[in-house]
Amino acid sequence: MPDPTYLNNEIRDMLMDCGMFVQIHPDDLKVASGYFSIVDVAKDQAIFREGDAGTFMCIIHYGQVSIQKTDSEGKQVEVATLRKGRAFGEMAVLDGERRSASCIAAQDCKLLNLGKDSLEKMLNDAPKVGAKIIRVLAVSMSKRLRMADGQRVS
Repeated sequence: MPDPTYLNNEIRDMLMDCGMFVQIHPDDLKVASGYFSIVDVAKDQAIFREGDAGTFMCIIHYGQVSIQKTDSEGKQVEVATLRKGRAFGEMAVLDGERRSASCIAAQDCKLLNLGKDSLEKMLNDAPKVGAKIIRVLAVSMSKRLRMADGQRVS
C-alpha cells in the first residue's frame, strides 16, 4: 500500500506543475490532492466515450488526448488534441450531463482524475479549497468557450 502522504505530495506537485492552478497556494493544493487520483492510460485506450455518464474529469500530466465527436454520418472526427496541463471532462463533472465528446489516449498518458463524488466531498470537507478548484475549472472552460466563439466568427 503506497504511503498516502507521499501520494498526496506527488499529486500536489503534479497539480502545481500543470499551470492551471498557479494562483492556488501549495497548502491548498495539498488539501485538494487528497481528492484526486493518478491514472495511467495506454495509447489508443478510450478514457470515456461521447454519451457516457460524466462521473470524473482529468488533467493531463503527460501524454496527449484526442477529443473526438461523432459526425452526421456516424464517423468519429478528431476536433482537438490536448497536451500536458489541459483539463478535460470537467463540464460533465460540474453539470452532471452526459459526455459531449469521446476522449482517447493519443499517446500513453498519466492523468490526474477527479471524480464528481470526490469533488462534492471536497466541497463538504474543505469548502474554501473546493471553491478555488471549481473557480479554476470555470475560468478554464470560460477561456475555451471564448476561443471557440472567436474561431466561429473568423
